[in-house]
Amino acid sequence: MNKKAAFIGLGVMGYPMAGFLQKAGYEVTVYNRTTSKAEKWAAEYGGSFATTPKQAADGAALVMACVGNDDDLRSVVLGDDGAFAGMESGSVFVDHTTASSEVAVELAGVAKELGIGFVDAPVSGGQAGAENGVLTVMCGGSQKDFDLAVPAIDAYSQACKLMGDVGAGQTTKMVNQICIAGVLQGLSEGIHFAQKAGLDAEKVIEVISKGAAQSWQMENRYKTMIADEFDFGFAVDWMRKDLGICLSTAKRIGASIPNTALVDQYYADVQNMGGGRHDTSSLIRRLRKLS
Repeated sequence: MNKKAAFIGLGVMGYPMAGFLQKAGYEVTVYNRTTSKAEKWAAEYGGSFATTPKQAADGAALVMACVGNDDDLRSVVLGDDGAFAGMESGSVFVDHTTASSEVAVELAGVAKELGIGFVDAPVSGGQAGAENGVLTVMCGGSQKDFDLAVPAIDAYSQACKLMGDVGAGQTTKMVNQICIAGVLQGLSEGIHFAQKAGLDAEKVIEVISKGAAQSWQMENRYKTMIADEFDFGFAVDWMRKDLGICLSTAKRIGASIPNTALVDQYYADVQNMGGGRHDTSSLIRRLRKLS
């Protein structure tokens, strides 16, 4: 089995994900727009780095990418220096970017003409999930391409599931973000209400987290929300990008998601307060400002 792999994009997610792939026995070559970060990764993990996506993908059976948005993805995949230009027929491209389902279908079409497999595979679990190798990965693509990719994805995930054809992974990630946005707004209002009512918010959460109100966000974010600490985690700027994709897709398919649209505007308020890089749990700061 060809154990050569490439990883394109070494942000807070991609950097540790590529590291787990190398530790799992793959021969990983990385590419990053800022070459110094790729050099640092290679020195830390013992892999190689390339100066173009094409060079990174050369000879690789699997090419993973985790970049910013649709346009970033196109820029590292297409063109003379793009990853597709370096990939061989029978290899598989796995996109971990949270992007639109439309761009997944678009690029999968290009890949098919080249004899390349394509799996859209956005992740959930945040920076901590990437650093601990316990991400949840939701995939879209053919069973054949998924089966080729999943042993490598297992290196940095705790759960990986094929949701349907190309685009289904991205659409599932939209559901994930819609649910998180609603939960965080509710949690923010609950903590804010408890504090205004004169209750010990920590005690309140410790009790209700054992019942039906429990959630990952409650378990992992309530202490920092109470302490008004948000310099970590999944940034508001990134969430607004994701919710923009959700809202655009909802309009296209005729789905009503009014709460998501409302929370998106609340996040815009947090951005205007200077909190664009704060964790998404910083929604509570907006409520405190309004009080």
